[in-house]
Amino acid sequence: MKISYNWLKEFISTDKSPEDISQILTGIGLEVESLEKVKAIPGGLEGLVIGYVKDAEQHPNADRLRITKVDVGGPEDLQIICGAHNVSAGQKVVVAVVGTTVHPTAGEPFKINKSEIRGEVSEGMICAEDEIGLGTDHAGIMELDADAPIGSPAKEYFKINDDYLYEIGLTPNRADATSHLGTARDIAAFLKIGINKPDVSAFKVDNTDRTIPVTIEAEAACPRYASVTITGVKVQDSPQWLKERLAVIGVRSINNIVDVTNYVLHELGQPLHAFDADAISGNQVLVKTYSEGATFVTLDGVERKLFANDLMIGNTEGPMCIAGVFGGASSGVKESTTAVFLESAYFNPVSVRKTSKRFGLKTDASFRFERGVDPNMTVFALKRAALLIQQVAGGVISSEISDIYPAPAEPFAVDVTYRNIDRLIGKALGQDTIKSIITALDITIVKETGEGLSLQVPPYRVDVTREVDIIEEILRIYGYNNIEIPTQIRASLNNSQRPEKDTVQNAISELLSANGFNETLSNSLTSSSYSESLDNAVKLLNPLSNDLDIMRQTLLYSGLEAIAYNQNRRQADLKFYEFGKTYFFEDDKYAENQKFSVFISGATQPEQWNQKTNPVSFYHLKATVEGILERLSIGDYTVDEISDHEFAYGLQYNYRGSKTLVKFGAVLPGALKKAGMEKEVFYADFNFDVLLNIVRKNKIVNKEISKFPSVRRDLSMLVDTAVTFGQLKQIAQKTERKLLSDVSVFDVYQGDKLPAGKKSYALSFMLQDEEKTLTDKAIDTIMQKLIYNFGKEAGAEIRK
Repeated sequence: MKISYNWLKEFISTDKSPEDISQILTGIGLEVESLEKVKAIPGGLEGLVIGYVKDAEQHPNADRLRITKVDVGGPEDLQIICGAHNVSAGQKVVVAVVGTTVHPTAGEPFKINKSEIRGEVSEGMICAEDEIGLGTDHAGIMELDADAPIGSPAKEYFKINDDYLYEIGLTPNRADATSHLGTARDIAAFLKIGINKPDVSAFKVDNTDRTIPVTIEAEAACPRYASVTITGVKVQDSPQWLKERLAVIGVRSINNIVDVTNYVLHELGQPLHAFDADAISGNQVLVKTYSEGATFVTLDGVERKLFANDLMIGNTEGPMCIAGVFGGASSGVKESTTAVFLESAYFNPVSVRKTSKRFGLKTDASFRFERGVDPNMTVFALKRAALLIQQVAGGVISSEISDIYPAPAEPFAVDVTYRNIDRLIGKALGQDTIKSIITALDITIVKETGEGLSLQVPPYRVDVTREVDIIEEILRIYGYNNIEIPTQIRASLNNSQRPEKDTVQNAISELLSANGFNETLSNSLTSSSYSESLDNAVKLLNPLSNDLDIMRQTLLYSGLEAIAYNQNRRQADLKFYEFGKTYFFEDDKYAENQKFSVFISGATQPEQWNQKTNPVSFYHLKATVEGILERLSIGDYTVDEISDHEFAYGLQYNYRGSKTLVKFGAVLPGALKKAGMEKEVFYADFNFDVLLNIVRKNKIVNKEISKFPSVRRDLSMLVDTAVTFGQLKQIAQKTERKLLSDVSVFDVYQGDKLPAGKKSYALSFMLQDEEKTLTDKAIDTIMQKLIYNFGKEAGAEIRK
């Protein structure tokens, strides 16, 4: 959401700088994502001055050009060649002197240079409106008032003021802050100052010659509808101040009537719509739904088919507007419009949200309606807009205000206790401070006791309906940074046998982050094109797009999308991990599984002059996987080769031979292709729910570091090519459970020097006794057992 600093200051009287206001807004929950200085119009009229045309003579070498002498307040007059038909002596004009860059309304900026035109020197340019970005008129040069001061900057004459633009990352619950008034309310509450609302006391009904009755047939979708008619208006370009105000926040000027409705929307947060009163057939407005399949042409010229539940604003012949979303082509304000029917309504947020989604239309009006506008702002905003229309387009009020409001919105009743306020905030603020913040937020104290307060929250604060919401409001205005951090923190050591999910997740995160991995967080919605089968997919009934039409069944593609995004921006060496859920529809029930994924791609380290760059491999991922399992003290698992549609090759670790802990390996080329990738990616898919259950069952054992040395013994053996290291490791661990602390492979050979179908493994064994030093006899006994069992169970032949 875009907010103008100058516009804000019309509501609050403060000398706070734009930067100060930015910090205040972020501190009270309206996070400022960016703050930039903007010019009301491109170029800000820099370098343009007011000039006086002393003389204007025919150019001797061109029929359509005139040679002028212009006083711009300098020591000498400027000679300027001008082709405008209306240039003449005695005029006050806008002059772009040599060196000025002008910014036309249409086209690219260009610099004014001293030049020679048909043999005569020209030292500047006398400007038309469109040549300097002030409008679209190019019929001739601008003729200024006679009292315009010669030599003064055009910026001052036209009152062009630089502004500052806040880009606020508005959270969905803050419907009240979708306007300058709403934003100003929060600042005023923080600064403990008053707020200046626009004055609408000048509104008066001139006559009732153009009363247009309104009938609401769908009261649930339209709880309030206010309107008024204005006749004798003149549709034209908006005045400069209105164009500038809208331009700063990125709203394009259309005409003076439409611009006023946009102005009030961004000023007060109340969307309005102006109809051409002459286009209202039967002189009657109907707020209703139409039959399924009825057609309607919107302002963008697109013919749309209506749904049975779409609320429409219509007349006796048909629909004119999609209520709260988009206007119609036939009833909108045109250049020929002389009478305006002005609407200000409160539409049901759910109704607008569904209609907006069905049509795929997101407008400034629907953005506010579907979050919940202030139901008590409709008439005030209507009067404000009517007065502004009279100011910029003339006309008279030709009807009473029609306000259909059968069931006025009641404030939210909330009780809050001082005890809970102090407990949740973590600090005793004091009753006076609490009450001053509450009243500053426009919340009424209905009853006060020694224990707490009974409050009435205005209907526009749709997010404040519970005690905890009130406490949050108090805290954000008091200031999160004003809650002191205690000098002492008291805690007890938790040696729980059942660690919480977050504890286990943090342990994994700390391990991976310390090893150069970055955590990602991705959308649970994904594309059905990634799914091998949609039979058990959780499908969206009303998907936002074709790319987000099912709930994800794997974390693979969200990770691949993140890798592709980075690789397309020349970030090739990547190490990611993500915690997330996958979703399925099985046995007529919805199910979700907690997953954890790891991705590596690219090189093991950045390119350096003094070391060779090596690509990551399956074994780098394998080391990471086993490091995670070791960190969680999970070691009782079997190893199988993987058979999964996501992997080209890889391994699967099963806990005690049954539950799958993790599958990992190289991602299948077909899966890479779906994500728009070619480079190899290695991926591990952990079943986090299984990990968590195992960790919770593990017993914590604390023991001293052994005082006795460990011993290493190596064996080289010949085995069938089908035998894996995992099998040999399991044989070794089963053979010697007490003294064998580790088994590893340090060499593998397979070639023509060995018999066909054979390969050579060189294994190392670490032996250690916690109570005494191992003797050669004990070591030899263990090694003989290992040699025997390797031969018996794996057909191994020991090589000398």
